[in-house]
Amino acid sequence: MAEGELYAIETFGSTGKGTVFEAPDCSHYMRDFENDSVALRNPKAKALLAHINNHFGSLAFCRRWIEDAFPRHVAVLRDLVNSGIVKAYPPLNDVAGSHVAQYEHTIYLGAQRKEILSRG
Repeated sequence: MAEGELYAIETFGSTGKGTVFEAPDCSHYMRDFENDSVALRNPKAKALLAHINNHFGSLAFCRRWIEDAFPRHVAVLRDLVNSGIVKAYPPLNDVAGSHVAQYEHTIYLGAQRKEILSRG
């Protein structure tokens, strides 16, 4: 850690065993702009990607927000994820029946003090 840098600290609380894992049923996604050079040959994938770019840009989105425009989007969205153009963010689970929560703080390390920016 160095002076003048920003850090995001994420912690996860759980009422279960305290070991979280990514669930297989993913519903949240985000466009990955680091992989812009991937060529798409599927016209449905191109159309879905254009819809994602126009409606969400760099913001995260869930599958139900694209269902009206693309009712049969599951396989096409999977193609975009497999090609690296869209990144999947599956839910975090613990043991069945438990609750998992994510907490995040952003910290600035200054010359004379540290400041927690996410406290408001």
